[in-house]
Amino acid sequence: MPALALAGSGGVQVAAAPAAGRPDPAYADLAQLRSWQQDDRLGAAQLIAALEARIAAIDRGGPALHAVLELNPDAPKIAASLDASRGENAGPLHGMPVLLKDNIDTGDRQLTTAGSLALASAPAGEDAALVARLRKAGAIVLGKANLSEWANYRSTHASSGWSARGGQTRNPYVLDRNPCGSSAGSAAAVAAGLAPLAIGSETDGSIICPASMTGIVGIKPTLGLVSRRGIVPISHNQDTAGPMARSVADAAALLGAIAGSDPRDPATAEADRHATDYTRFLDPNGLKGKRIGVVREMAGAEPNADRALERAIALMKAQGAIVIDPVKLPHLKELGPVENTVLLYDFKHDINAYLATRKGLGVKTLADLIAFDTAHADVEMPWFGQELFEQSQAKGPLTEKAYTEALTKAKRLSGPEGIDAALAKGRLDALLAPSWGPAFVTDPVLGDHVVSGDPTIGGASQPAAVAGYPSITVPAGFAHDLPVGIVFFGAKWSEPTLISIAYGFEQHAKAWQPPRFLDTVGGKPVATGR
Repeated sequence: MPALALAGSGGVQVAAAPAAGRPDPAYADLAQLRSWQQDDRLGAAQLIAALEARIAAIDRGGPALHAVLELNPDAPKIAASLDASRGENAGPLHGMPVLLKDNIDTGDRQLTTAGSLALASAPAGEDAALVARLRKAGAIVLGKANLSEWANYRSTHASSGWSARGGQTRNPYVLDRNPCGSSAGSAAAVAAGLAPLAIGSETDGSIICPASMTGIVGIKPTLGLVSRRGIVPISHNQDTAGPMARSVADAAALLGAIAGSDPRDPATAEADRHATDYTRFLDPNGLKGKRIGVVREMAGAEPNADRALERAIALMKAQGAIVIDPVKLPHLKELGPVENTVLLYDFKHDINAYLATRKGLGVKTLADLIAFDTAHADVEMPWFGQELFEQSQAKGPLTEKAYTEALTKAKRLSGPEGIDAALAKGRLDALLAPSWGPAFVTDPVLGDHVVSGDPTIGGASQPAAVAGYPSITVPAGFAHDLPVGIVFFGAKWSEPTLISIAYGFEQHAKAWQPPRFLDTVGGKPVATGR
């Protein structure tokens, strides 16, 4: 794996512990970090230095998570500038570090590669729209996080969290377990205290699954709430970036910073009418009176996940929620085939359009990417191939009947006749399911072993992903040292309701615990240098 660029350290590993007398920011939330910033106990520059030291000791040394691909060499300078201008038009994320999944463009010295060496020859020309919003809010881009190469859309039996550029990301709770994909590095980094905030992206499961399996909060927004401009795509019909954090409050603050309309992304035309400060909906009594439907068809696959679900339901009832159990989600088993067709067509169209925006690369089309991987198979395909690339390349234009019919059916069955119908029938505020079970063992030879039950059901994320509706996963407990989460999902633009419900659950469940970096389940902690 290429060496990690440590800004200001010359690549030398340093201790993870903060300087004597300074607070330790590893697992601090935004409120605590702001408090330290305001009373001059830990400025932005000191915070960046502390996190860089922790990344050196934990991500490259010790447990060797391989969650961070590179650090932003300009972050210390930006932090110093923010410290000097503190209080002058300070944004809501003033001085707060954010890691970006490495499929999000930054118009600086950092690369944007989607984990592939094919895109490593030149940086992007400008910031993605959401990055521009983050900078305006005062956030500091700390660096780029590892991911499943091409957001897990290259092979049907890939190992989540692996990329040619970054190697295999490890789950900080149990190191031989997988962080799930494709926002693996974003999730693992936040869980391990390498950054308070990260941005992931999801087409189907790439925020919800890694957030759940690393014990953090992940929000997959409504399609069109956050601009997709400047993000390496899979499908314009399902792609969206979203926040990842250790608490609902921090995820809500991050979502508010990146949400809004972008004239260069037509899907966001309505976003400004819905984007808001989502921290307004952080109600500790957010469960009271809420009608929540349990989709039992999405449970029953994994006993640890089921036990966590039952405990969560009992807690919700105790806090005044009205739990409707079970609720049928129509057409759940019909989504897979039409979704697959749409993604295969979209990827070829969308990746070609994205590559046309990048200068200085030797690849311009999906066909070029296939040829690059073939020519560099020893480093790009040591474990798995590129059959999804090849299947997508074989598809025709988006005007073909097979595509238009599949897209129409996918949106109809998942949205109006699926989630919307279930919500209306039960007069529900949200739907509930397990987010998946505990993390599976990483297996580069055979690929992922995600337990999802009925093979005709695509997993906890699929209905909201296909419909383009929001979902949020929250920690619900542990099984054998591994986090287990639950997922709430609902109608288009229902982020305020979902955040209120999720926060109400979180405040009473208090399920989060820091990782111990165990070598295996029931094993021993790996030294972190702290």
